[in-house]
Amino acid sequence: MTVGKHRRGMAAAAALLSGVLALTACGGSDGSSGDDGEKKADSQSKVDQAAAEDASAARISISPKDGDDAASINTAGKVTVADGKLTEVTMTASQTGTEVAGTLAEDGSSWKPEGQLERATRYEIRAVAEDSEGRRAHEASSFTTVSPENSFIGYYKPDHGTTVGVGMPVSVNFDKPVENKAEVQGAIDVNSTSGQEVAGHWFSDTRLDFRPDDYWQSGSKVTLDLDLDGVEASEGVSGVQDKTVTFDVGRSQVSTVDVQTKKMTVTRDGKTVKTFPISAGSDENPTWNGQMVISEKFEETRMNGATVGFTDDDGKGEYDIKDVPHAMRLSTSGTFIHGNYWAADSIFGSVNTSHGCIGLNDVKGAKDPSQDGGWFFENSLIGDVVVVKGSPDKEVDPANGLNGWNLSWADWKAGSAV
Repeated sequence: MTVGKHRRGMAAAAALLSGVLALTACGGSDGSSGDDGEKKADSQSKVDQAAAEDASAARISISPKDGDDAASINTAGKVTVADGKLTEVTMTASQTGTEVAGTLAEDGSSWKPEGQLERATRYEIRAVAEDSEGRRAHEASSFTTVSPENSFIGYYKPDHGTTVGVGMPVSVNFDKPVENKAEVQGAIDVNSTSGQEVAGHWFSDTRLDFRPDDYWQSGSKVTLDLDLDGVEASEGVSGVQDKTVTFDVGRSQVSTVDVQTKKMTVTRDGKTVKTFPISAGSDENPTWNGQMVISEKFEETRMNGATVGFTDDDGKGEYDIKDVPHAMRLSTSGTFIHGNYWAADSIFGSVNTSHGCIGLNDVKGAKDPSQDGGWFFENSLIGDVVVVKGSPDKEVDPANGLNGWNLSWADWKAGSAV
């Protein structure tokens, strides 16, 4: 035991001595020569000064700041340099190692990613620049883009570059509820070359439509600007879109269905071009009245009554037609104007027999454009208006499809948040 204690004491003394020696080495002096320590410090200062004087004058900046965990997918990753030129920039997705393509300015002053970044992704950037004397500067940074849980997107209609009918509203549906309606609506701009006043209307926390007082002027061009990047829809949920969409308004076509006379009159640019016999909804299942906009077109589609609440005692659809020709949607709830090959020719123009749709005489297979259904399909655009009158049913809900034209201009503007 005594020997063990003696050894532990020696070890402790050795450790203490080692620490003193280490401190002496780091301090540059053991206390016996102050002049020698000062000389060493002065020498190191001169080395540091010389290194600083030889450093590159180029100053690299990377946006966003290092460590940002909610970066924009549109603007993050931009690299700039002052007093120099960028010579090399690499940007990679950390988890996959995939390199992000980017564009370097001709004068070497900046670099940015070529496309939109992915959400909830960590990126690393390494940049090199040279000053006028060829001295190199390096900078590194990493950031993470905003996550889907903390961001929202607006899905819009119509598509960019399309030509639509005069009744086509701009409809934006958000993937998360919007609490800050004024801020979000204020970041969306819709205008037309016609100069028509355009106003927005909130149908719900997730749907915002835009339209003018009257139908768009034919031949005009409409622009939708979504400047939602960084705009908060609700606490902790920000937009990620910075997008411009344009579409053209075609000729003016408005078709009027008279349920009483069982005829449809097609008017184009103010002139009647066709009149068709039709069969609308029966007395038990009447067609909605009001202005309805064609929102989708299908050369052939399946129509099953069970999907819209028309079922028999066994719960099966009262009808199930797998190849309805030339179908065009007029409401979200299932109102279509479509070709009908299964009914006798004699019903068109004489009796209303449908479950609420508007039927036009047609043939099976949707291959004959000379049929009433084929002609109307071929000569209709998404956004054309179909007006139904004379039905015993009420007016279609403005939110049921793209049918906000059934609101007065005053009521439409009352639904704006700005």
